[in-house]
Amino acid sequence: MKISQRPIPTSIPNLNVHPVLARVYAARGVTKPDQLELVLKRLEPWYNMKGISEAVELLIPIVTAGKRLLVVGDFDVDGATSTALVIRSLTLLGATQLDYLVPNRFDFGYGLSPELVDVAAERKPDLIMTVDNGIASIAGVERAASYGIPVLVTDHHLAADVLPKAAAIVNPNQPGCEFISKAACGCTVAFYLMLALRAKLVELKLLPNPAPNLAQLLDLVALATVADVVPLDNNNRILVEQGLLRIRAGHSIAGIKALLEVSGRKANQLVAADFGFALGPRINAAGRLDDMSIGIECLLTDDFATAMQHAQVLDEMNRDRRSIEQSMHHEAVQYLANFEATADLPTGLVLHQDDWHQGVVGILASRIKEKTNRPVIAMATGDDGLLKGSARSIPGLHIRDALDEVHKQAPQLIQKFGGHAMAAGLTIAAESLEEFRLRFDQVCRKYLSEDQLQQKIDTDGSLLPTDFNFELAQELRMAGPWGQNFPEPVFHGVFQIISQRIVGERHLKLMLRLEETQQVYDAIWFSIDLQEWPDTQTQWLKAAYQLDINEYQGQFNLQLLIKGAIKQ
Repeated sequence: MKISQRPIPTSIPNLNVHPVLARVYAARGVTKPDQLELVLKRLEPWYNMKGISEAVELLIPIVTAGKRLLVVGDFDVDGATSTALVIRSLTLLGATQLDYLVPNRFDFGYGLSPELVDVAAERKPDLIMTVDNGIASIAGVERAASYGIPVLVTDHHLAADVLPKAAAIVNPNQPGCEFISKAACGCTVAFYLMLALRAKLVELKLLPNPAPNLAQLLDLVALATVADVVPLDNNNRILVEQGLLRIRAGHSIAGIKALLEVSGRKANQLVAADFGFALGPRINAAGRLDDMSIGIECLLTDDFATAMQHAQVLDEMNRDRRSIEQSMHHEAVQYLANFEATADLPTGLVLHQDDWHQGVVGILASRIKEKTNRPVIAMATGDDGLLKGSARSIPGLHIRDALDEVHKQAPQLIQKFGGHAMAAGLTIAAESLEEFRLRFDQVCRKYLSEDQLQQKIDTDGSLLPTDFNFELAQELRMAGPWGQNFPEPVFHGVFQIISQRIVGERHLKLMLRLEETQQVYDAIWFSIDLQEWPDTQTQWLKAAYQLDINEYQGQFNLQLLIKGAIKQ
C-alpha cells in the first residue's frame, strides 16, 4: 500500500469556494469559475454526433405515422435506463407503437444476436433500435435484414474494424465521429438522439407549443452515467449534476423515488455515489439473476405503488446477489491463497469455477481487482458449456485492447469479446482456459510495470485541524458530482488509534486522535482484511480518509471514512 498526494498546481485559482475545495478542484483540472457552471446550455451540441440526422429520419415515421418500434436493450443499468428513456421520450413526442426486448443473459448473451432477432421478428416491428449495444452485432443486423427489418444502432462501446450494415449508427466512438465527449454512456447517446428528434419535429411544426421538455428525463441519464462508471468529463458532469438537481427537488420518475425508498436514501441529500452504491446495484440485480424487464418496468411506470412493488422485488434480488457474491468471493480468495506472496501472482488474473453464477462474475472481478490491484477476468460456465467472463482493469491497461491483442495472437481462443477501457466481456471454450490464462497474463505483463501493480491511494493532501468540521464535510459532499476520473476528495494524516473493534462482521470501527491535536474522531473502515485487523499492537497509522457526516438515530457527528492505511 502506498499513500501519495496527487499533483496540485502551484497557483490555486480563485473559485469562490473553501480553500480546501479549491485545491481539490485544481488537482482535477478545474481552473476557471465557468468550469463549475454545470448548466444545460454548456452541453455539447447533438449535431456533432455522426449518423444522428439519418437516425432521426428513421424515427420520424415512428412518431408521425404510427410505425412500430422495437427497442433492444442490454441487461445492465445503462441498458435499462436507455430503454426506459427512449420509450418515455418517444411517448412524450407522440409515438404510440412502442415495445422493448432485452436479451436474457443466460439464453441469448449480450447484444443483438441472430437468435434474438428471430424472437424480435415475431413482434413484426417496422424498425429495431438498439440501445447500449449493437456496434458489434454484425450477424444480428444481417439477420434482421433477411426479415426486411432495418436496424438503428445506438451504442457507446468501442467499434471494431468492421461495422454492422445498419440503417444508421449513432455512437461517439465510431470512426469519424466528431462528438467531443467520447465518455458518453449508452443512455446519453440515446438522450442526444431524442433531443435531435425533438428539434426536427419542432422544425417541421409537428409538436405542440411548447414542445415536451426532455430534460425531465435527466434523472435516468445521471443514474446511467454513474452506474456505468464512465469518466466524468465536463459533459458528463453537467448531465449528472442536472439529474441530481431534479431528484433532490422531488422531480424524479416514480421508479427512482421507489428505489430511493427501498435503499434508505433521502432524495434531498442524494449524491452521485448513491447511484453507484444504492440504486444501480438493485437494478443490475435483475439482469444478473433473472430478467432485466423487472428493472425496466420499474423505470417505466408512473404509478408509485407499482414502482414500489418492482423496487421491493429488485431489493430482494440484490440481497440474493450479495449472498451469492460473498460465497464466490470466498472461493476466489482461497484460490489466491495458493500463491505464497503477491510477487507470485500473475499480472493478469483469470479466475474460474464451474458452479459460479454467470450473472455475478462481473462484481467478483471488480472485488478481486480492488484486492489485488491487477486486471481480473472472472469466468463462469454457461449452459452451452462455454466460459462466459467479465473483465475489469486498472489504470495502465485498456482491457478491451488487451483482449484484442490476445485475439490477434491466437484467433481461435476468444469466440467473442467487447467492451471499453476498464471493463469488458468475453466468451471462450472450456478447453482454451489454460492457454488463454497464459496469453492474457503475457499481455498484461507487457503493459504493466511493478509500480503500477502496487496498491496506491492518491490523496488531496492533509487537512488542518480547523478543517475538521461539519461545514467543510457538507461542502465537499455536495460539491461534485464526483466519480470516475473526477474522484471524490480523499485526504491523509497520521493518527493515534484510541480504540478499534469489528462491527457488522467485516467493518472496523475506530476512534482516532489526530497527531497534531488532542481531538478524537470517529472513523469507519469498511470491508477490512480480517487477517490484519483489529491489530492491538499497532498504535499509530497513516490513513487515507474522506471527511463525512454520519447520521444515527437523528444524531449527526463528524466521521472519517478510511479508504486505506499504513501501520506506523
